[in-house]
Amino acid sequence: ELEFQIFSKALYSTWILYRPERILFDSGEGISTILGNSVYAIKDVFMTHGHVDHIAGLWGLINTRNTAMGDRNKPLRINYPAGNRAIEAFLDFIVGMNPRLRYDMILNPLDDGDEVFLRTAGSFKRSVRPFRVKHTAGEISCGYHIYEERRRLKEELSGLTSNEIASIVREKGRDAITDTYTQKIVTISGDTFALPPETISNSETLLHECTFLQEKDRRNQNHSSVEEVIDSVKHSEGIKRLILYHISGRYTSKMKKWHSFVQKELEETGVEVYVVHPEHVFTL
Repeated sequence: ELEFQIFSKALYSTWILYRPERILFDSGEGISTILGNSVYAIKDVFMTHGHVDHIAGLWGLINTRNTAMGDRNKPLRINYPAGNRAIEAFLDFIVGMNPRLRYDMILNPLDDGDEVFLRTAGSFKRSVRPFRVKHTAGEISCGYHIYEERRRLKEELSGLTSNEIASIVREKGRDAITDTYTQKIVTISGDTFALPPETISNSETLLHECTFLQEKDRRNQNHSSVEEVIDSVKHSEGIKRLILYHISGRYTSKMKKWHSFVQKELEETGVEVYVVHPEHVFTL
């Protein structure tokens, strides 16, 4: 179950909407204009860090929900790295400018190891967990994993026929034939240099920032280059699709070329490759 809507141009604006859970990662400028009435459906915002291109649209989003005719009964939860001073100061400003919010806004600072539950229905559970990343000095930054609880046939029953398994279910119930496990279904890198294989392995969909498509254009280690991301993915396992975002606008005229390059480099891995054009809204 995948449905993303993304806009991301390095230095200007970045936001990622994951529609199945109505959650937003970062809130760059222009998001309310582009999403329109869809902003009313958002129930969680997860901020990666406090740079302006990732937070500037938050005020508009909060204000639009407050003044328009959307469903004001839905709370909005703002999740962010605990101790991030820029985000905390911006939220203080927004709250001060909206003293009469008509819906509940929940501010939820997160530390490593915290878990935010998105949906729980019987055996179906999804949650988000933050992880710390390295971006700029003095900036507390994080990426996010989305996890889903799943069930699979117990290994010791793998040799049984379907009739034998059905017999066990009738006698002991479905829980007797399955084990519960947690699957990492999405990873959002946030702004960082290339994440290590141990962080991204077994994430079915990896959204990784890729500011620099040519290593020679990078002046410091605050962001990723395409070569680093490719290398990290090659040394990982279990990744089904890669979405590259936060690409510098300097590459807009050669996006097809770079898409083909990454596809070819990762051809043997079987990973599907998508590239978010810096000038266009991406949907999947």
